[in-house]
Amino acid sequence: MEPITKTFPTTKFIGINSQFSYSDYRIGELWGKYMSRRNEIQNTIGTELFNIQINPENFDFNPQTEFAKWAVVPVSNFDFIPEGMQRLIIEEGLYAVFNHVGEASKARETFGYIFGVWLPNSEYEFDNRPQFEILGEKYKNNDPNSEEEIWIPIKKRI
Repeated sequence: MEPITKTFPTTKFIGINSQFSYSDYRIGELWGKYMSRRNEIQNTIGTELFNIQINPENFDFNPQTEFAKWAVVPVSNFDFIPEGMQRLIIEEGLYAVFNHVGEASKARETFGYIFGVWLPNSEYEFDNRPQFEILGEKYKNNDPNSEEEIWIPIKKRI
């Protein structure tokens, strides 16, 4: 599973977020809350959904370390933000893009490969910026044929 390196452009998003850890991973709760309100967001760009993770400084991947998780959609502007939702901007940056095929529960294996095999043996290192998954038209929740893109922020090793 080799990634493609791409530059992600500066992008505006609107959605909701929550803090949790891998040991208390309540992603279904976050997405359930978001999906019931996503049609309130105006000026959306495309139909893709983004599952964004923002790690604290010096993130150690410890199962108890908390991080921010966002359920969002890209927008053209912030002229209207529905009550209870927030805005987020991801700045332009370099990413390794992996294609994950299979149920979401199998994503742990893909992430294990990315961080345990590919990244340590590549010319890159993790750059602590937002990482995310793009849930596009091939994404089918809990379906073995589901596909999603995993975007890992990277920088060249020094």
